[in-house]
Amino acid sequence: MQILKKYWLGFFVLILVGVAGYFIYLKLNPKQLPPNLVMGTGRIDGDLVNINTKYPGRIQKLLVEEGDNLKKGQLIAKIKSKEYEAEYNAVKAEINAKRKEIEAKKIELEITKETLPENVKKAQSSLKANESMLKELEKNIDALKKVVEQDERDYKRFQNLLKKKLIPEEKVEKVKLKLDTDKDKLNALMEKKKQLLAAIQAAESTLKQAESTLKKVEALEKAISALKSGIKALKSKQEQVKAVLEELNINSPLNGYVVDKVANEGEVIGAGMTVVTAINPDELYLKMYVDTIENGKIKIGDKGEIFLDAYPDKPIPAVVVKIAKKAEFTPKEVAVREDRIQRVYAVHLKPVKPNPLLKLGLPAIGVISLDGKGLPKSLKELPEL
Repeated sequence: MQILKKYWLGFFVLILVGVAGYFIYLKLNPKQLPPNLVMGTGRIDGDLVNINTKYPGRIQKLLVEEGDNLKKGQLIAKIKSKEYEAEYNAVKAEINAKRKEIEAKKIELEITKETLPENVKKAQSSLKANESMLKELEKNIDALKKVVEQDERDYKRFQNLLKKKLIPEEKVEKVKLKLDTDKDKLNALMEKKKQLLAAIQAAESTLKQAESTLKKVEALEKAISALKSGIKALKSKQEQVKAVLEELNINSPLNGYVVDKVANEGEVIGAGMTVVTAINPDELYLKMYVDTIENGKIKIGDKGEIFLDAYPDKPIPAVVVKIAKKAEFTPKEVAVREDRIQRVYAVHLKPVKPNPLLKLGLPAIGVISLDGKGLPKSLKELPEL
């Protein structure tokens, strides 16, 4: 004990020298990365989704803020467009007008179908009756003509007898009276025939007119069919405008959160303009960089691990999903094996399953195994970058 008390300072200095020597040794002989592993740094990245509007309008309501969680199908914004609303109402009114026109045409068609055939029947009956009367009249005329001819012969014969004073003059006068009377009857019948012929001609004209009017039924049916086709076309246009109005309600296409709010309530935005930018956290990946030497060894599907600075002992199983085909200059925050290397390739290392620890923009270290073996369980097993 006396020796320790006397030489404790020397022992302490000796221990310090030993510890210093150990760290100097570690510095001069750093850990070497196994040849089957490739390590690189980068940041957690993801594919941003610009949620935009398909049609122009004014933002009536914006229901999300930056950082808000999103669910697929969730209403993000309501856009109002008076032009599309007016167009929708105009098409709707036109459809209603054509429907009323169809109802009117149907009533007209029903009346036409009921009245026109009856008119045709009446015209046909009238024509037949007049034709029958004409036939009967012509028989009477023929008979009366024969009577008049006989009267004329009798009158001539009686005149000859009167000249020979074989008969009294009274008999000649009676025959003359009968002749004149029969002639008057014949003239009356001839006049009646003219009237019947005119009536027949009128009946024929009426019948033709009634029969031609029957075509109105076909015309009305075609008009109704055309109106129905017009309504179908208008309904298609209405559905199109309705789809536009529905598209003005912007819904989230993904489960995620809002990264950036680009537009604000009251603003007028054009077609295709972004309202908010979102990201799906389940699709986050580490965008790490490797030099040209290591890039040729890595392939799609290689296993790897992602290490976050805050959780150095919690490796996140991952897999290589993308290897850049074009080199880029080394980003400032990326450490490479040698400072002389100026160009690197980006490699996307995506977790095997979604991990809640990943946040957009977090720095991280990625380790890729070229043969699927020897992946570390902690950053302590790896050399410092």
